[in-house]
Amino acid sequence: MKASEQVQVLQDLIRIHSTNGNEIEVATYLKQLLAEHGIDAQVDEFGDRRANLTAQIGRGNGDRVLGLTGHMDTVAVNSPQSWQHDPFGGKIVGDRVYGRGAADMKSGLAAEVLALIELQEAGEVPSGIVKLIATAGEELGTPGANRLASQGAANELSALVVGEPTGGNVIFAHSGSLNYEVTSTGKSAHSSLPEQGVNAITGLVKFIEAENRLFADAPRDPYLGKVQHSVTVIEGGHQVNSIPDHAKLKGNIRPTPACDNREVAARLNRVIDQINHQTSFHLQLNIFWDYHPISTDPNSDFVQSALHAAQQFFPHPVTTGTINGATDASVFRRERPDLPVIVLGSDAWDVAHATDEYTTIPAYHATIETYKQIIRDFF
Repeated sequence: MKASEQVQVLQDLIRIHSTNGNEIEVATYLKQLLAEHGIDAQVDEFGDRRANLTAQIGRGNGDRVLGLTGHMDTVAVNSPQSWQHDPFGGKIVGDRVYGRGAADMKSGLAAEVLALIELQEAGEVPSGIVKLIATAGEELGTPGANRLASQGAANELSALVVGEPTGGNVIFAHSGSLNYEVTSTGKSAHSSLPEQGVNAITGLVKFIEAENRLFADAPRDPYLGKVQHSVTVIEGGHQVNSIPDHAKLKGNIRPTPACDNREVAARLNRVIDQINHQTSFHLQLNIFWDYHPISTDPNSDFVQSALHAAQQFFPHPVTTGTINGATDASVFRRERPDLPVIVLGSDAWDVAHATDEYTTIPAYHATIETYKQIIRDFF
């Protein structure tokens, strides 16, 4: 495929509005593109314009199966007026393609699809299976990955490449992500008689004070370091002259293999129990997002082979590394804790979700070539 045609595919994807949904339109586009090049794809639509897509190339009995995964949704554009370029225009300025999802992660998704197409057309079909897994809703709740995992989509995988933006660097470990809510129940009273009530906000303050020290003694992971944690949302009270009887907060924690999701949950429950036992407040914990960390030996053949491939094609130096963000791999690895995983894609993690999000055309082309070389080397 010509370089201009490769860029056109990326522009086409950016122009499809798939903000937290509408993956069916992306999946339909990709299914048609793959069909034009002799590759059959399956679209699994599951309501409200949500859909997953899977496809594969290769031959043999599938003893070795390499997965390439990417998500079809994007985050929202909250302030389109602050963008210099149309968030859904796919405009090219210099060597950049602008638009929501240009980095996260329609460039990676397009590169995965094009790698399969170009290997197929060049007659370089591997002696094994390369499986494309395009998901719905990675940015909000991972309904697509969860549905695919329940269908066994990752069961046969020997290794997995995630196409999130990394600037060509090979990410061999990333943190998990655990979201929680703490609800505080007190007793309402007039603010002139506060002793007759129980201020639910004060209960949250006690939790926040304890949460600040909660992971001080947690073990550091050799790759991901310390557990990152923050209280990020707080709500409470309805009227300035009433003692609030209800308040809640939300927080996010980034577990590591050294202090994993189970240990994080245990620590949260312990501090909740202590506050409930020692005070008149009643706090209740709800964990509503529970994604596990990923770690693959950086000296493994899989990681080192991917690094060698990226070094051949990216126009700037690349290396191995880690990130604190989470990916769909957390879901796919839930039932496959031994699955080798790398994250590798075009341009940098820090431009994802940003105003005037972009990817550079040289890095995009390099990503396509890198994926093709990873596939060749894997088989």
